[in-house]
Amino acid sequence: MNDTNITGQAVDSMHKVETRDGMTIEWDAPITMDDGLVLRADIFRPTGPGRYPVIMSYGPYGKGVSFQEGYKTAWDIMCRENPDAVAGTSNKYQNWEVADPEKWVPDGYVCIRVDSRGAGRSPGYLCHNNARENRDYHLCIEWAAAQAWCNGKVGLNGISYFAANQWRAAATQPPHLAAICVWEGWADSYRDGNHHGGIACTFRKHWQDMQVKTVQHGVGERGRRHPITGEWACGPETLSEEELVANRENMWKELVSHEWDGPYYRERSADFSRVTVPLLSAANWGGHGLHGRGNFEGFVNAASTQKWLEVHGGSHWAPFYTDYGLDLQKRFFGHFLKGEDTGWAQQPPVQLKVRHVDRFEVRMENEWPLARTIWTPLQLDPAGMTLRESAPSQTQQLSFEVMGEGLTFMTPAYTADTEFTGPSSLKLHASSSTTDMDLFIVLRLFDPQGKEVVFQGALDPHSPLGHGWLRASHRKLDPARSLPYRPFHTHDEDQPLKPGEVVALDIEIWPTSIVVPRGYRLGLSVRGKDYEYEGEAANLSNMKNPMRGCGPFVHDDETDRPPAEFAGTTTLHFGPQYPNALLLPLIPPR
Repeated sequence: MNDTNITGQAVDSMHKVETRDGMTIEWDAPITMDDGLVLRADIFRPTGPGRYPVIMSYGPYGKGVSFQEGYKTAWDIMCRENPDAVAGTSNKYQNWEVADPEKWVPDGYVCIRVDSRGAGRSPGYLCHNNARENRDYHLCIEWAAAQAWCNGKVGLNGISYFAANQWRAAATQPPHLAAICVWEGWADSYRDGNHHGGIACTFRKHWQDMQVKTVQHGVGERGRRHPITGEWACGPETLSEEELVANRENMWKELVSHEWDGPYYRERSADFSRVTVPLLSAANWGGHGLHGRGNFEGFVNAASTQKWLEVHGGSHWAPFYTDYGLDLQKRFFGHFLKGEDTGWAQQPPVQLKVRHVDRFEVRMENEWPLARTIWTPLQLDPAGMTLRESAPSQTQQLSFEVMGEGLTFMTPAYTADTEFTGPSSLKLHASSSTTDMDLFIVLRLFDPQGKEVVFQGALDPHSPLGHGWLRASHRKLDPARSLPYRPFHTHDEDQPLKPGEVVALDIEIWPTSIVVPRGYRLGLSVRGKDYEYEGEAANLSNMKNPMRGCGPFVHDDETDRPPAEFAGTTTLHFGPQYPNALLLPLIPPR
């Protein structure tokens, strides 16, 4: 075993090695960065001699906090609804959103979990997704590749945070990075989660309070103990509250003070032109708000010549651990890290779990969006509040109070099962009684009795089909990057409204999939606030607020949406000079 760190220094007293459960485990292995700071990693590897590929994850949730304790409700739901996810393992080494070593090490892989700078057992200033973190990840990859037990190939794997930072790490082009599996990981720090259509999402504020501050390095004796080693999961030192505050970025303050896209967000976003390694990008149809858009954009735009897209439904965490998800990951990494004949060489570029109201059906495709898509415009007609093929011929207006329920337009009932799979967009002409307005667009499904059909989203169990957002003052488009089905806003120039001024708005609606059953109808809601499910709210132990249809991805902070500007009246304008149309991705049968 190579018991040295990246600079060749001797290991220290925190680093312990033992053999148990058929694995050689190194607890708190030191990895020294180029600025001298020592990160801590847990390493799980086969007991026998040999050189093995590495599956690595790097993130802020504390490698010493068990999935079962840190995310109890998510764990309980997974055990109940996806029993295969927790079968074939003792689950003693389970961590939130990373690979279970008991399912990988027996197949000849080394699993490495690195506590990111300032989190868990790793000291330092806690600042997420920045250039320093990208550099740290790069160095960790190269450190692992240099160890005597590594075959020189490193793959990155994990969900959400552990997925999103793969885009950025890959863009630094570590020589020994061989493949990445980006499972529900955002890519654009501005558009994919922090400012939807220019509207600040409060998720990060609550996320930092609930999931990051609680596992910051220095929480020490006020936190949890490692379930196996007994060490403080966020120690060994215990810092004062004042020291902890001084040692982390106030993320929400930074987000609301950076209203516009620019260097702050570009530093924390993927540069797809530099992502050249083989990649598997796995998205969630219910990932509106954070866990969808980046995977589609990454698959389409990455410079990699070997890239695959997979799209599933269900909860954000469980599919990764299921037999379905594990088989996909092992076929991918077995091919690129071990040179095995896993059948991946014949894997089509796109694998979709096409959504029905009661099931998913796996289907292979060759591209995204699907080449056979029939892009279908449906006109918004105020007469009967319908979505139809022909545009209204009469000039008309419809208004709604911003804090009310908005306006909903419906298709006729479909006379045959009809599939829509892909991105959508909406063209609107609107005015406001104030100098700005926020528009919240919701794509919905209704059964023959008029009851809305909701779905298990990535986090919220009562999610509609799709979401789109736009702040009118952010309506400027980038013509070079905009597509009819995916408008792209620059978010770099304030274009305030004059009260009553009619403006044209192009709104991106994130990709979705549904086979609309015969007799069902699609609905489109135009609102001035977040969608809310009419039934009972849901809760997760790692989320601060009850979830009412949008999960934690809501937009209710008065710092960003002062009532004087965003609580007025919105008016939609119809007529020959004001075309309003929803563009849908109709998929014909093969």
